[in-house]
Amino acid sequence: MRWLHRRSVAAQFIGLTLVALVVSQGIAFLISWDERTSALRAAAKSEFFSRAASLTRLLETVPPQLRQPVLLASETRYAKFWLTDDVTSDATAWRQLAVAELSRPLQNFVDLTRQTEWPLPSRAELPNAREVARENTDETWEVPAPILWPEPQQAKFLYFDRRRGLGLAIELGDGRWLNLAAYQENTGRWWNSRSITSIALTAFILSAIGIFIASRISRPLRRLAGSAEALGRGEAVPPIPEDGPEEVARTAEAFNRMQGRLRAFVEDRTKMLAAIGHDLRTPLTTLRLRSEFVTDPETQRKLLSTIDEMQMMTESAIAFAREDCIEEETRPIRLDALVGSICNDQADLDRPVSWSEGIGITYRCRPAALRRAIRNVVENAVRYGECADVSIRDGAATVDIVVADRGPGIPAALQERVFAPFVRLEGSRNRDTGGVGLGLSIARAVLRQHGGDVQFFCGATGMETILSLPNDGIVQPGAGQGAAGRPGGPERQWRRIRTHHPA
Repeated sequence: MRWLHRRSVAAQFIGLTLVALVVSQGIAFLISWDERTSALRAAAKSEFFSRAASLTRLLETVPPQLRQPVLLASETRYAKFWLTDDVTSDATAWRQLAVAELSRPLQNFVDLTRQTEWPLPSRAELPNAREVARENTDETWEVPAPILWPEPQQAKFLYFDRRRGLGLAIELGDGRWLNLAAYQENTGRWWNSRSITSIALTAFILSAIGIFIASRISRPLRRLAGSAEALGRGEAVPPIPEDGPEEVARTAEAFNRMQGRLRAFVEDRTKMLAAIGHDLRTPLTTLRLRSEFVTDPETQRKLLSTIDEMQMMTESAIAFAREDCIEEETRPIRLDALVGSICNDQADLDRPVSWSEGIGITYRCRPAALRRAIRNVVENAVRYGECADVSIRDGAATVDIVVADRGPGIPAALQERVFAPFVRLEGSRNRDTGGVGLGLSIARAVLRQHGGDVQFFCGATGMETILSLPNDGIVQPGAGQGAAGRPGGPERQWRRIRTHHPA
């Protein structure tokens, strides 16, 4: 049943309802069928003794030569009567005699199946001699209870073929014995067309009700899941309707409150960062003016260099905060075209950047933010890894933008530290060679807002920086893509374009 836990709410609800229906109906049918069988057997036994009493009184009043015609006229397909001079005390032998008598053709039977289309059985269902010999072997003749046989004649009773066959031997006034054998007709199987139709109709009604109830629960949950996924990618999500059952409506209400609080928190944090960066401009300008009064040229140069570095860090922080305040709209773009344009811009600046063009992918993202993240990674590869070879490849659940270089790579112990703001592994602190240390921080923040991440893989010939984006953002698969919306597999053909190397 583990597979059931991975199904939707509607499938689980309907499946469990149908299982409960089949089990309950089966138990109810078994109980009612057992009660019905017991009632039918009791009625058949009562009718058998009533007929035996009536037939005994009749034979006691008619002449001996009319007894046999009376018995033949009273027989049915499941009840046979015969006279003997004595009755055997061996119950097993009498049962075999009863089976033979029941197999005797009925003389007064009229077969209507040849004249009409009525579904009447042309042959009676009779006991099998071998089965009768095996059953009831531990039972012998017994005297019937007075409530069943109130007549003065002596009578002996037994069962055969378990409890479906009834046998009775009655001693008449002239010393002869009247033998009666009756066989209960098969009442049919409990699993018949009526029971199947009843269960099917009940299952259909319960399934319709279950689908209606499950849809009222699952539809808001699917809407909530989609909004949560979009919110996790940093998209502006409108408040979801707070409808449905009480629990689902309260969940939607809590999600809307959480979304508002998160948006307010991010906006307040970004505005505070922008305000701090803006307020730092005044003391920096004051320090620059005061450094002009320093008479030592070397000390003045060092002061101005430090002030310029602080100014650059402040401007970068303000620019980052300003862009974060802008809520860029999420829209579908051609991801390969975006990456290719970044590589072409870098190649136009005579930087060693190459782009392996593959198939087209339409992806939902915030283009400006994603462009900045990719550009930061490409510029880092050119600055520290001598070159940047950019490509797009498919993963099991992601679309990966791979930036490969031929640099020394980043030690495993420092791969997490480089994502911290203002952290540089280049130790010269030269603005022309190391920047301010915000590039990778911005790149990972943007990728995680889209539901992805940034990873490093170091090899013998260089390092690969992988920018992963989830497949959920794919809108329109390109030619050769699979049904899951991911780019094609091994059949992809790459083409390297626009490669520039400095002289």
